[in-house]
Amino acid sequence: MHPHHSFHKHRGDRFARREHGMHAGFGHRGWHGGGRGRGFGRFFAHGDLRLVILHLIGEKPRHGYDIIKAVEEMAGGAYSPSPGVIYPTLTLLEDLNYVAVSASSEGAKKLFEITDQGRAFLDANRPSLDALLARMGEVAGARQDRPQILRAMQNLKVALRLKLSSGALTDAQLDAISEMLDETARKIEKA
Repeated sequence: MHPHHSFHKHRGDRFARREHGMHAGFGHRGWHGGGRGRGFGRFFAHGDLRLVILHLIGEKPRHGYDIIKAVEEMAGGAYSPSPGVIYPTLTLLEDLNYVAVSASSEGAKKLFEITDQGRAFLDANRPSLDALLARMGEVAGARQDRPQILRAMQNLKVALRLKLSSGALTDAQLDAISEMLDETARKIEKA
């Protein structure tokens, strides 16, 4: 197994353990990296995404895919959560009785709606949520005046997803892709 694969697997294991052992409150520190030099880093601090997801479900019942698209739109394309982040978070929110699967769900597509307990939790964390939504709005607003950059970022994201999902890549291919990305990042920093 290539070292990159084992890193992501173990990082995912740590994420799952941390998520299910969460404390009662959501984080309110914002995201790390914030576009400083080396990229966006972690877009959300621990717990922030859960609060945003709960907020979105509080607006209207939503499917997981709807949540992914809504978060991406709220962040102005700067961040798009993966299904591997969204669905375990929805399960956690359901376990905490903050959301429930709607009776109007169809087949495998679960429609989540907020519970009274979830709404009370949102109300109790309103200052943190408002600050988080304001920061997301700032990022989205700053990105809207750069459509050519957004287009290029979306193209890169799609190309990477397609390449990485096309099957097993050799170590040489992974190293070449990593080097191209690193080189591009260095060029952007100097531009």
